[in-house]
Amino acid sequence: MPTHYDADLRLFINGSWRIGEGRDASGVINPATGETIAELPLATAADLDEALASADKGFQIWRAMDVEARGAILRKAATLLRDRTEAIATLLTLEQGKPIAEARAEVSSSAALFDYCAEEAKRAYGRVLVRPTGQRSIVIKQPVGPVASFTPWNFPIYLMAKKLSSALAAGCSVIAKPPEETPGCTSALVQCLIDAGVPSNVVQLVFGVPDMVSRHLIGSRIIRKISFTGSVPVGKHLMKLAADGAKRVTMELGGHAPVLIFDDCDLEKTLDMVVPQKFRNAGQVCVSPTRFYVQQTIYDAFVKGFAARTAHVTIGSGLDAATKMGPLANARRPAAIGALVDDARAKGARLLAGGNRGDHGYFFQPTVLADVPQEADIMSNEPFGPVAVCRPFESFDEAIEQANRLPYGLAAFAFTENGRRANLLGDAIESGMVGINTFAIGTPDAPFGGVKESGFGSEGGPEGMESYFVTKAIHQA
Repeated sequence: MPTHYDADLRLFINGSWRIGEGRDASGVINPATGETIAELPLATAADLDEALASADKGFQIWRAMDVEARGAILRKAATLLRDRTEAIATLLTLEQGKPIAEARAEVSSSAALFDYCAEEAKRAYGRVLVRPTGQRSIVIKQPVGPVASFTPWNFPIYLMAKKLSSALAAGCSVIAKPPEETPGCTSALVQCLIDAGVPSNVVQLVFGVPDMVSRHLIGSRIIRKISFTGSVPVGKHLMKLAADGAKRVTMELGGHAPVLIFDDCDLEKTLDMVVPQKFRNAGQVCVSPTRFYVQQTIYDAFVKGFAARTAHVTIGSGLDAATKMGPLANARRPAAIGALVDDARAKGARLLAGGNRGDHGYFFQPTVLADVPQEADIMSNEPFGPVAVCRPFESFDEAIEQANRLPYGLAAFAFTENGRRANLLGDAIESGMVGINTFAIGTPDAPFGGVKESGFGSEGGPEGMESYFVTKAIHQA
């Protein structure tokens, strides 16, 4: 496996890759070492204006293209992603830190999104209304227009592909603003789209100072829709900006996923599932299982088994095939995680595994805390890192109360072998997605999104495609 960084970092605007000459730059860091591995050019206001003008022209071309032709291009992009998996996954691991196996899986999942949307676009059906002879009233769907997409660093390829696949399949042009931490792998995704035949002014790629870029793009009359994945505070800020132009928004914001473990579950099987999921991508997952509420009768056995398995999670460079958990993505995260762990312990939590940062790079040990009091900060603030917090519960009603306690509702999970209880859990938990005896909640054909302060709107499935269409009624007498 190569360990060098091999990416030509540029902006893609109006059909050409732009070098960094005359622009400010940002350093790209390898989180496993803390070393700067590249310099990234940042977009200027003039760059953004050119991207907007290009996206406006590109929309007229792309929306007029036959849906079969658009679909063929997106399927070709999926093929190119699969063909280039190793090179793209290596860039992803070097920039973001996740184990190479997880990086390969992210590229594969991204390809599946383009395949799905290429076909789903053909099912954007309208309606013919019943009218007297000689009259016609029809309802049709049309692409909303140029889209601005903003995506984070935890799944930089997959989350960008989630937005691009639906928007492009619907006939929209896109200006994509991925994270500055992971420019190489996201540029590689755009290159796959261009090489597959997406017209060069249909997709634009910009990096820059986030507040400047978001204000400039959202403030433009050209942008008709904003799709954002990220934190709750930033999402609320972007919604306020979008309100000035009455623009459509999709917001996939943060969560703090509860996991309800009932005493009739298959305990060993459940533990074998939850531990890898908790420490996947070093816990930097918006739907990461975090708050473990365990029925009192099996609580001691659960936390003991959780801690024992956690102690065997191998941490290290994501390029090492033996690594099961890589570093956190940036220098801010270890300190933030450490502060939450220290606060919980000071308030009475028991440390069963981990609890310390590494001696180099941005590593933090996989950590398990038991008997975490409700007043601990980590019980109300998403750690977004490799920390599991555990508390016991007595009754079904108590478990539901704790699961629904916070203002977030992105994902929730439960483990039980009781079919009636499973039905009740699905109804009672306030969350956009619920996994019962499974963590497989993010698939191309299923909606992905939250409720309450975790946002609104969906990505994935026909529901995600719908958000890139407007509805038009045409009446003819």
